Formats: sequence, C-alpha cells, structure tokens
Amino acid sequence: MLAHRTGVIGLPLRLLAREVYDRIVKARGPSVVALVTGEERIVPERVQYWVATTEAMPDIAADFVAIDEIQLCADPERGHVFTDRLLHMRGLHETLFLGSDTMRPAIAALVPDVQFQRRERFSSLTWAGSKKLSRMPARSAIVGFSVDDVYAMAELIRRQKGGCAVVMGALSPRTRNAQVEMYQAGEVDYLVATDAIGMGLNLDIKHVAFSATHKFDGRRVRPLFPHELGQIAGRAGRHTESGTFGVTGEAEILDEGLIDAIENHRFAPIQRLTWRNDRLEFGTMDRLVQSLEAPSGHELLGRGREADDLHALKVLREMPEIRDRVQGGKDVRLLWDVCRVPDFRGISPVEHTTLLARIFGFLQDGGIPSEWLARAVRRIDRSHGDIDAISKRLAYIRTWTYVAQRNGWVDDESHWRGETRAVEDRLSDALHAALTQRFVDRRTSVLLRRLKQKESLVAEVNDKGEVTVEGEFAGRLEGFRFRPDQTATADEAKMLNRASYEALRPEFNLRADRFYNSPDTELDFTEQGGLMWGNAAVGKLVKGADALHPAVQVFVDEEAGTDIADKVRRRLQHFIDRKVAALFEPLITLQKDEALTGLARGFAFRLVEALGVLSREGVASEVKDLDQESRGALRKHGVRFGQFTIFMPALLKPAPTRLRLVLWSLNENLDEFPESPPPGLVTIPHIPGVPDGYYTLSGYRPAGERAIRIDMLERLADLLRAQDTRGGFEANPDMLSITGMTLEQFSGLMQGLGYAAEKGERAKIKAADTPVAEAAPEVEASANPMTEEESVLAAETRAKWEAEQAEKRRAQAEAAGEAATDAEAEVEAPEQEMEVFYTFRWAPKPRANRRPPQGEGQGQGRRNAGGQGQRRENRGERGEGGGKPDREGGKPQRGKGGKKGGKPAHQGPKTYSSRPEKKADPDSPFAILAALKDKK
Repeated sequence: MLAHRTGVIGLPLRLLAREVYDRIVKARGPSVVALVTGEERIVPERVQYWVATTEAMPDIAADFVAIDEIQLCADPERGHVFTDRLLHMRGLHETLFLGSDTMRPAIAALVPDVQFQRRERFSSLTWAGSKKLSRMPARSAIVGFSVDDVYAMAELIRRQKGGCAVVMGALSPRTRNAQVEMYQAGEVDYLVATDAIGMGLNLDIKHVAFSATHKFDGRRVRPLFPHELGQIAGRAGRHTESGTFGVTGEAEILDEGLIDAIENHRFAPIQRLTWRNDRLEFGTMDRLVQSLEAPSGHELLGRGREADDLHALKVLREMPEIRDRVQGGKDVRLLWDVCRVPDFRGISPVEHTTLLARIFGFLQDGGIPSEWLARAVRRIDRSHGDIDAISKRLAYIRTWTYVAQRNGWVDDESHWRGETRAVEDRLSDALHAALTQRFVDRRTSVLLRRLKQKESLVAEVNDKGEVTVEGEFAGRLEGFRFRPDQTATADEAKMLNRASYEALRPEFNLRADRFYNSPDTELDFTEQGGLMWGNAAVGKLVKGADALHPAVQVFVDEEAGTDIADKVRRRLQHFIDRKVAALFEPLITLQKDEALTGLARGFAFRLVEALGVLSREGVASEVKDLDQESRGALRKHGVRFGQFTIFMPALLKPAPTRLRLVLWSLNENLDEFPESPPPGLVTIPHIPGVPDGYYTLSGYRPAGERAIRIDMLERLADLLRAQDTRGGFEANPDMLSITGMTLEQFSGLMQGLGYAAEKGERAKIKAADTPVAEAAPEVEASANPMTEEESVLAAETRAKWEAEQAEKRRAQAEAAGEAATDAEAEVEAPEQEMEVFYTFRWAPKPRANRRPPQGEGQGQGRRNAGGQGQRRENRGERGEGGGKPDREGGKPQRGKGGKKGGKPAHQGPKTYSSRPEKKADPDSPFAILAALKDKK
C-alpha cells in the first residue's frame, strides 16, 4: 500500500487494524494516516492512507485497496460485509484480496481478470497428539470455547505452572494487547485463549492444544470446521519456526484425514458466499426489510443467518411508538443507522432493541442528551469488582464508544469520544490487572525481570491515582503519599515499594511543581484541621506561635525527599496565612491599629486573643473601665458592645466561624475538633457535655436547652429593654419572630437567660365577641420631634385610656350577664377556648461575690431601676440594635413618684412607649419556622 500515493486497507479485527495503523504511522507519520473502526476514529486533515475494520471501510477513491482474511465471505454472521467489499471495493490502480486458498474458485467466478499468487508456508506444522495440562510444554497456547473453560484451565495452569495470559474475544483490544505483551515478554510461558487467537495475532507459540473440538456458535453446538481448526492451529510455528498442534483434556483425537489436511493446508473450496443486498430502499420500513431480504440471483451468493441489525429492525417495526415516529424515508434511514449499533452487551435481544428505540427517539428530538449520556457513562465508570463485573462494564462502554463515533449523534463529539475512550481504557487496565492478579502468581518475578532488562522503570499515574510500574499495578498515589497494593504479599510489597519509589521520583517532582503553582481555590481545610488538595490530604494544621498563626505539618513520604516536603510546606503555609488574613481582616486591622492606646489597646488585645468573640460576663470590669472615647475607637473597627457578648459582626459569618473553631481547637490542644453549626440556624441544641467556650466561638450563647445566635440575642435584648421586667411582661410576635420559636420554647430560652416564667391560661377572646372600642386619643403630630418628657406624658396618656377602656368592657360584660333570661341560664354555657400565656420577670441567680444590699428598696432599684433589669455597670451602654437608652451618666431612672429606686407607676404586662407596636412579618423565615413547629 505504501508504494502507492493513496490507499485503503480493511482488516477483520479492531486489534489488527490498530497494529497496522501503528506500523504505518511509524513509517510515514501520523499526519497522513487515518484509523476508522466502529469505536475509534482518527482522521487527520491530510489523509493518504486509511486503515479500517472491514465494516468501517470508507467509500472513497484510492489508488490501492486491500481486504484481509477474504475467506470470511463465507462467515454466517459477518460474511455479507466481506462479500460486498469483494464485489464492489476496487482500487484505481491495484486491488488485493488476502486469505485462504479455499476462496480461489469463488473469486475466479465473481471477479473478472483476477490474478492469483500463492505464498507457501516457511515452516512446518505437525501433529503432536494428546497431552495433559500438567505436561504441556512451555510457549504453548491452550484453546477453549467458553469462558468457564478458559477460566478453569487458567486456574489449573496458575497452580501447576505459575501463571498464564488470557485472551478472549470479549476482551477490549487494550486488555488483549496487555495480556499478549505479557506473554510475548516471557513473563508467563502459557496462553489460554478462545478461538479469538485464530486471526490477527502473530505470537511466539510453539504448540497449540485444543481442549474441545466443538463450539457454540450462537445458535447451536457444532463441530469445528476443518478450515477453522487449521486457522487456529496455524498460530503455532510462525515464519521460519516450526510448530505442533494437538489436543488436551477431554477432547477427542483427530482423525488422520483431518490431521493431514491441517498439516498440508489442504481444505475443501468454499462453495457459497454469504450475501445481502446493498441496494436498499428507504421508503418505508417494510420496503427496507424486503430489500434486505431480496435474493441475489447467483448460485454462489446466498443469504446467510439473519443478521443482528435486520433482526433489530423487524422488532422495532412492530413497536407502536416506533411506527408513529417513522414518517418518511429520512426517518427510515435514521432507524436503519440505529439498528446497526452492535449488541456489545449481549444481555438479550429485547434489552438491545429497547436501548435502540430510546436512542432513536433521542436522535429524532435533536440528539442524545448530554446529561443522560453522562449518567450512563458515570454508572459504568467503576474499575472495582471481579473479572466478570469489569468485563460487563467494558461491554457496556463499548456501546457508548460506538455511539459517540457516529457523526451528529451527540452534542460535543470530541468530548464524548475522548470520555468514552478514557473510561474504556481505565476498565481495560482494571480488567488486565484483575486477570493478572487471578491467573499470574509471579508479579514479583515479572517486576524483577523488567528491572534487569531496563535501566529505568516507567511509572504511570492515571486520573484515578492508580500507579502502575511497567504495566504492573503497584498501588495508589494519594497526594504525596504512596499507598502500596494491599493484596500483595510481604515479599511482593517490599519489592513493589522499592521499585515504585524509584520510578515515582520524577512524578513527585512534577506533582510538587503543579501543587506549588496551583491557585488557592484548589486548596481547602477541613473542620478537623486537615489540608486538602482536591480530594487528597496533603497536610494538617498544628499549633503555632498564637491562635492566628497556625503551623503546618505536611503528608509527604520520606522517599520523596526533603525538597519536595519543603515545597509542599511553603505552599500550604502561604495558603493558610492568606486564608486567616482574608477571613479575619477586621481583627488583624484592630490588632495593628497604633492609634489605640491605654485601656482600649488592652481590650483590643483581649478581643484578638478570643478571635473576635468575648462573653461580656468575663470582661465586665474591663468594659466598665472603658470610657466613651475608647469605646468609640473600638466601634470604628466594627466592635459591637452587646448586653451579653462583645463581638465583631463580620466575624460571625460561616467561613470565619468555621476557621475560628479550627484555630481555637488547635490552641486548646484538642484531640477531636468540634464542627461548626450549620449556617442560618437561629438556635441550636445546648449539649451539656460541650464546653460553653465552643458555643461562644461558634457565635451562640447557651440559654436553657438551646443556644441562641448572639446577634439575634442582642436584637432580643433591645426588645426586652422596652419591657417592664420587674412587673412582668408577655412575649410579643417580634420576640418569637427573632428566635423562630414557639411560646413554649421561648419560655425555656428566657429562663436560661435569667428570667422567671409564670405559666397561665385565659379565655381566648374571639374577634366577633370583642366590643368596638372608641378610638384611642391621638397625640397631635408636631413638626418638631417630641422631647423625652413629652414622650413619657404621651405614653402615660395612652396607658390611662387603655385602662379606662378595659374597665368599660368589664362593666358591659357584667350588665349583659345580669340581663340573661332564666331559660338561657338553664342552657349549659359553651366551653370557652383557652389560650396559654407566659409572664416573664427578671430573676437572675444570686452570685457569690454580690455585696449584701444596703436596703431592700435601694438594692432592688440598683438591679431593676426604670424597669430595665440591667446591672449598674451596664448602664450607659446602648445595644447596637436599638432600644431605649439609659439616662446620661449611667444614673438610674426614677419612677413616677420621683423617688430613686421606687416602684414604677404602672404594674402588669403592659408596655409604655410612644412607638407603635411592630407586627410580625408573616413572610419572615423565622415566622414560617415557628408556624411549622407549632403544627408539630
């Protein structure tokens, strides 16, 4: 072919096509050679030579055309393809048919002006009789005709001879090549195969033994034809090396006539070729079937067995959904293309046609969806399991490899061709490893032989992290640590480790360079302090000089070298330093502010030590000593002085919280780090065994059986400041909305915050029974805002009006009761619906260091002056979320009587304020959550 300017060659096997393609590429370069098979397509722009399987040969004008193994024209399944090429494929200058001499009469009758050239065998093939497997000579091939037979013989040879290679038609070309190379390299001396070795495999075989002389051909069990026996036996003694053939096991001795025919290569001429009409009619499905089944009209050309594609077409033709979709010749042609998808899976004809119907539907709708194809490929892309499981997945992926090769069937053809091929390669490698592990017991000796033969070893790491040394599976590379194969024996593991580390040294350097230059987005830390590069653990955080400066410990094998470990350590240190600087930027800015002096600088240091969150109880004296100027300077940095917590709101976000817990755990030398709460929760369970420091750093404050988020707690504190905490008050919708709790849960939270909760019941007043009240007196609006005294007066006026209205309603109710008739009195009053309510009062637990009160009224006034329920040191502090401030200078407010610490003017759960009452937002997530909890 290479003597011509252009050429096309058709070969019977995908494996053989790849071998010929590689030879031509080596001679002429890849830019002028194309490879086209059902599952692979490599077509450069300047193609001169086409190498293809016979079914995939392109119909182009070329100077040279060749068809190999032309005697397959008589094959009952594939014969019609070879016959079509024999009749119609011609080169412009030369056409060559290669095959057995049995085809001479048929070719002479069908091809005019043909010339024949005979090549004699350079070596002899002789009969060697019957031998047991245990006495089989080295460099032998044992042939079986079922998977079970092949596995049984391979297992027996492994136990008696040390191991063997396995070749079957169901193997992918990559797996078959790997097994053949293992045999050819002398790593094993025996080959167990099916009749798949009969074509395309030129091996160093000295003896071929048949374990059976019958085979199942897909329809029935039949004896092997003489030319089939001769084809397989001819694998022994190639070129100038003589060979022998015989039988083993329960196979019967061949008769002398058959032996003579095989030894002298004399077989009966082929009398009939398999043929199928190539002039197809695509008007309707019925016309297509009729044209496929049309007779040839020639005595040498006969219809063979019904092909799989024709059978699939007949089945699909009977499906109502297919008949409805096929509307014209274009649809019929598309359906025929789909029917020609080979049944690689071999499950059942029904399963295959169901898959074809689905593919046809997708193609009519515009193409196979990428999401659907991705799911199908993802289910197959698993390299674990036994030989049978991997073989099945390999058969499945060959279907999608074939589909991806069809033009216009998938959206991104180049992507899916590469993706399916990559999956097939991974499964092929896994199958080769599984076959070798099961049927070869000398992996160590194989590796030693490779070490002796070559100066350096070749190690490969695939995208799954699997390491192979000279084709032998050695283990997995996880980050910068090598995990040896756990199935290896102690001696094997020692040898594998030594060989693997020697071969992986260049890979460690390449991986370290790639890691050092990787962006921070590829790195992350876990909540247990681990440092990850993608899915691989490459180090962990350890305690550093202080909480904001953690150190790094790397996970790098010693065999990789100190240079690799140092490079990984520097990269991880840069990553965590930048992460801390980005997430704790407000805290670091506060720490570096030289303008802070005195008490403010000391308090800033305490806040930095606590990683931005301080419980106010622990720093009450320091907060009390801070003047307003110092507090203002800290507030400029985002510091919020809450009633319960001093914190920086920017550091309560999920990312800083997650890192803060890790840094705190490192600083506390904890063995197990607590995980951060899920983001977005207002309250979380308060587990007694967990230290309160964890809740504070997580942004929560324990209160009873729950812990509430500290920013929401401060909002709640703002609402509580406006309540009469000594006289008692009830929860309003705003409080429940903030916490997202039911009334029962809210009572537990309030008790945890130091309030006493009194439960009560009262009749639920229906809206229809409520008398219409008079309009409340409105305070005349002024252009200027009201002073504080005017606000108090307005609140007292409204309260007085509300009391009068309540008294009026009680009087009306009593009058209505007295006017009831005797008949109405005898009727049993309907049971009124009751509602539960809680009254909350400030009742903090006594502290051991609290000074004894100088007087009951004075001490009570110090705690609850003005109904605020705040300690004296907290006065003058106004919550960041709003609320009623204390008076200037931190003095307690006076009651209505004007006496310091006296009783307030009004008692009860009413709120005295000139501000309108806020209504709960029904669309608030907290209100929705509370409603859901109420339903429970």
